[in-house]
Amino acid sequence: MDAPAPDAGSRASSAATYRRLLGYAAAHWPLASLALCGMMIEAAAAGAFTALMNPLIDQTFVEKNPAAAAWLPFAIVGLFLARGIATFITDYGMARIGRGVVQTLRQEVLAKYLRMPARWFDARPSAVLVARLTYNTEQVAQASSDAVKVAITDLLTLCALLTVMLMQSVRVTITMLVMGPLIAGIIAVVGRRYRRINTRIQASVGELAHIAEEAVGAQHVVKVYGGQAREEARFAAVAERNRRLQVKVETTKATSSALVQLLAAIALAVIVYVAGREAMAGRLTPGAFVSLMTAMMAMLPSLKRITNVQGMIQKGVAAAGGLFEVLDAEPEADRGTRAITRATGHLEFRDVVVRYADDKPPALDGIGFVAEPGSVTAIVGRSGSGKSTLTRLLPRLYEADAGTVLLDGVSLADYRLVDLRRQIALVSQDVLLFDDTVAANIAYGLPGEVPREQLAEAARAANALDFIERLPQGFDTRIGEGGALLSGGQRQRLAIARALLKDAPILILDEATSSLDTESERLIQEALERIMRGRTTLVIAHRLSTVEHADQILVLDHGRIVERGRHAELLARGGPYARLAGFELQGA
Repeated sequence: MDAPAPDAGSRASSAATYRRLLGYAAAHWPLASLALCGMMIEAAAAGAFTALMNPLIDQTFVEKNPAAAAWLPFAIVGLFLARGIATFITDYGMARIGRGVVQTLRQEVLAKYLRMPARWFDARPSAVLVARLTYNTEQVAQASSDAVKVAITDLLTLCALLTVMLMQSVRVTITMLVMGPLIAGIIAVVGRRYRRINTRIQASVGELAHIAEEAVGAQHVVKVYGGQAREEARFAAVAERNRRLQVKVETTKATSSALVQLLAAIALAVIVYVAGREAMAGRLTPGAFVSLMTAMMAMLPSLKRITNVQGMIQKGVAAAGGLFEVLDAEPEADRGTRAITRATGHLEFRDVVVRYADDKPPALDGIGFVAEPGSVTAIVGRSGSGKSTLTRLLPRLYEADAGTVLLDGVSLADYRLVDLRRQIALVSQDVLLFDDTVAANIAYGLPGEVPREQLAEAARAANALDFIERLPQGFDTRIGEGGALLSGGQRQRLAIARALLKDAPILILDEATSSLDTESERLIQEALERIMRGRTTLVIAHRLSTVEHADQILVLDHGRIVERGRHAELLARGGPYARLAGFELQGA
């Protein structure tokens, strides 16, 4: 069922969106000026050609003037040569503008993505965000260049042709103009329908990408659980909805085009009748009549293109609306002014509360503890107890709704984000590596070229140098998307090498030794012991070997610290920690 027709406010909003989009094109004004000159020459050439029909008929065929027969062929060739050059200039200039707009918007949107708070991403599937960055921007290119080129060129051509017609016969031309309001009405109605349908198409494309990304990303789970038919059905349902919407667009385009051409044909019939009366009255020569008819016929393609250009514009408006929604969103807060070179690593949580939704219990409730510089704080608890949320507060991926987190006695909010995050290194269970070389992944985030000796030292400390040297190109080996060409243990050791090279005073280990075989765990445990020396470390783990030597252990349950102490004393109490330890802290 179609959405309701947009009201005046939505039309005004669409107009504002399109003006903003054209502002990106206006930044390329030298090319736009050149392209506009080309459009004017194209239109003038079209008008001049129809005007030549008058002397061509009257001077050549009626009066048999040899001079006219000599110069008219050269004039026609010259016109089409000028038009060809002008068309090239127009097409080249507008293509450059369109690609420039796409590049600028893609860069701005990606830059905005990377500055949005984590909670913003939690509510939006990544495939939808990627679709905006790829598919939506292509629609914007059509609206900001192709549609503008068609609209301006054809409007100028219509003006030139109309001028020629007025020069031949004012009465016949006025007769044709009666059809103008009807054609304009059709274009307005079609524009509203295009806008409504294309907004829904944008959403369906994002949903298609989301379902495809889920199915492909989890293909091993789909196969094991026999979910192929289910995923195919999900995708087919959305694809069918997208197909129906696309068909609606094409149907609307075909219907509007047919109506415009029918009206133009009626106008042509009326003109033939009026022109015949004018000719019989001696007010219209054969050459003037042919010129009028040629101009009228030349108008039909321009009218058709102007009607259809609404589709491109409304696609672009719908796509631009989604992009501008991202660009106008509030980025993560960075109002801190305090600079810091290297922290000592003193951390303090004071009555911290974090809520993900007002109608749900807090993820963290009244969390308070101190981590001294160079100490190890282990955080354990059942799944969903708030462990990861707690560690994400340190780099301010999430903000506390109440309470304060302090680093070296200063609230985290008072530090500049770039300085704060420079103090923190992270090694997590789900290692995030990039489709690049081993060297690039280890040195990720560090400015400039990192000497190979430093890379090798970090890799050696992470127990990664041996397997790196066995790779086909060593440090220059590409590791695939997400490090797919490496084993889980190898990926984990690269993450540790990356954290070692960063040499931050605060270290977060988020279940860094889970899901590994015994040999890999031994190598990684050795590497972790090296990286933890002299650093304030927060450890999320579910294996006793990871937490039993911690300076303090915090036991979380439903977002609250229910127990704290060292390994031996907590075991002796026989409380929540002892029960978790009885199951090797499973579920943490």
